[in-house]
Amino acid sequence: MSAILVFTTLPDRASAEVLASHLVAARLAACVSIQAPCTSIYQWQGAVERSEETPLLIKTSNERYDALAAAIIERHPYAVPELIAVPISAGHPPYLDWITSETRDDASPEES
Repeated sequence: MSAILVFTTLPDRASAEVLASHLVAARLAACVSIQAPCTSIYQWQGAVERSEETPLLIKTSNERYDALAAAIIERHPYAVPELIAVPISAGHPPYLDWITSETRDDASPEES
């Protein structure tokens, strides 16, 4: 398995915590780091928009990406949520192993 980092943003901390909790409980993510609110400026439907958002850094395995993406899209309040995945090319081996073990879809919580 290979570890990846997935980025998304939510409109507020409460919705970020709900989504993060679901992703970890469903073993779609080993860890979700909820970041401090930021200001996003972007084009949307022909206009420049500005909004405060709460970024999430989601640590998961490449093998779980499709299920993770489906869960985010299903639960996300935006019509077009940010969903970007980047490979983790290097890292502390025990941490990367932990990501793999925590996102195995055949693992029970007792095995972790």
